[in-house]
Amino acid sequence: MTLGSDLPSLTKDAGAEDLAGAVDATADAYGGRHVPAWLRETGTCFLTNPQLVLYGNIRDNYLVPHGDSWQLPDVREALWWLMKPLGYRFLLVVDPVDGLHVLPGNDEEVLKSVAALTSVGLGNGRPLSLDTLLGVLRAVAGSRDVKAGVMVDYASRLVRDVRQLSPEEHYFFAACEKLSHTSKPLRDRGETPRYNPVLWVANNDRDIPAWFTADSMAVRRIAIPLPDLGDRKVAAELLSQGISSHMLGGAADDDIAYRFAEQTESLTVRSMMEIIRLARTREGAVDSIEAAARCYRVGISDNPWSKPFLRERLTTAAERIRERVRGQDEAIEQSVDIIIRSVMGLSGAQAASNASRPRGVLFFAGPTGVGKTELAKSLTELIFGDERAYIRFDMTEFSAEHSAARLIGAPPGYIGHDAGGELTNSVRERPFSLILFDEIEKAHPRILDKFLQILDDGRLTDSTGSTVYFSEAVLVFTSNLGMSVLDERGMQVHNVSPDNTRDELVSLISAAVRQHIAEELDRPELLNRLGDNIVVFNFIGKAAAQEIFDLLLQRILGLVEKERKVTLSIAPEARETLLRVATADITFGGRGIGSILETALINPLARALFAQGHHPASEQRITGITHQATGWQVTLR
Repeated sequence: MTLGSDLPSLTKDAGAEDLAGAVDATADAYGGRHVPAWLRETGTCFLTNPQLVLYGNIRDNYLVPHGDSWQLPDVREALWWLMKPLGYRFLLVVDPVDGLHVLPGNDEEVLKSVAALTSVGLGNGRPLSLDTLLGVLRAVAGSRDVKAGVMVDYASRLVRDVRQLSPEEHYFFAACEKLSHTSKPLRDRGETPRYNPVLWVANNDRDIPAWFTADSMAVRRIAIPLPDLGDRKVAAELLSQGISSHMLGGAADDDIAYRFAEQTESLTVRSMMEIIRLARTREGAVDSIEAAARCYRVGISDNPWSKPFLRERLTTAAERIRERVRGQDEAIEQSVDIIIRSVMGLSGAQAASNASRPRGVLFFAGPTGVGKTELAKSLTELIFGDERAYIRFDMTEFSAEHSAARLIGAPPGYIGHDAGGELTNSVRERPFSLILFDEIEKAHPRILDKFLQILDDGRLTDSTGSTVYFSEAVLVFTSNLGMSVLDERGMQVHNVSPDNTRDELVSLISAAVRQHIAEELDRPELLNRLGDNIVVFNFIGKAAAQEIFDLLLQRILGLVEKERKVTLSIAPEARETLLRVATADITFGGRGIGSILETALINPLARALFAQGHHPASEQRITGITHQATGWQVTLR
């Protein structure tokens, strides 16, 4: 469809009403159907701006009307689709790699017009020098005979460093700036005057010199956004045609499109096309749209969350974990419930879209040394079959604001900015993992903002510009928050004690955690994302302390047998002495018991075995443990 005399004439004296009429007529040229907002803005700017910088999601495919349906052109084709009904004869595309091309490329009259206008060969596969490119821009923008536009594609690659331009590069952009101020709109066959636009297509608007675009009324910057849910739903309806009913789970067409659109939150339409292609191949474990989207995000088709053995393990998970973590039955049950919810894919099911959020989030709170880290390791072994599959970050190392660079990488311009961050690199290498953030309250509040994006969107962009997805990870935060609070004098006082009941413990610690995050850290939005996933741990009682003692003692004896080939046993009297000493003060929980065992057993035992030389007896018995002036001693028989 072309525009004729229907559009109002716009002269140099035209007022706001004439301009508004021209804008409305521009919309009518596309039949009143949905046109992406950035394209509508671009079309309007042809009336007012001789040069435009398009940046952002520039390598996507875009939904534009095509008869009674839709088509998905790339940025070059979308711009020509926009310009053709407005009376433009052609769109020149300058590629710094392959030279000059034209849309439409199959019109002999157009090819002759281009040759006469630019005197540059088309499609010769040779890049243009900046001088030649400047000549092309001047010829098109300054033409008074041909209504056309010129698009500088891959404008981010025109110069090596936009902050350190060579004299030739500086002259080129200065001349382009002057061209933007001297260009005049062109009236073609009585149509509305519009500029012959110069369209810069760049990854980022900062890839064009700031002085060229800043405070310039002639150069307009237009961001091309990622497709919203509505656009993704329309694209999903187009792309999912022909997918087998098995892949779609037998759902209705509307449900299929909505499911697909939800699964591709924060992705491009081009990514959706690749996901459909992957789904059609049905390679590996890709047996549904959801599996194809997950595989596309993390790059791995072997999904441990869907393994049959995981469901089998979960049926006895609580009993298995209690063998390692003692005295924390309620915390274990709550954690296993959250993991089961994750396996079923129901984490965040109440939210509008939960496709890209982490599989599970747990916030472990309670006394020190009671098994928070040990439970995290147990969950890792349960899910992934190897407790070493967890990634641990000690947040005491992130108390300074600048330490956020360690997580996502140094900002551009700093040493190592191209290396990525510790967190993003780890998740990229192992997307299926449990990530433990130990003592989260010690981190700088600014660093907590990073977790907002992870918990909400399930993704994080590192310093290199690469996006890392957390949709297959379990996040565990540990904290000692709530153990003490400030009194009216500003002094730290105990908030809970071993004498509190379980209900009192949960209430007091949960309230203190929520108060600290919402008020002291001023991050109520982080609290909202944690929801009811705050898992409160008990104090270690006498019975649990004895169980932990026995567990650690057997671990020590087993390690001696493995490393030194010595089978050790311990006499009841020696065990009682050791038990009494190790559990005399259980304030520091299992970690305190382990410290006493190291001092009273491991150190003197190591000395005694060392004194026996290279060939100790294969079976020995600890008959006595005593404390002397020189320290603890063990007697071996």
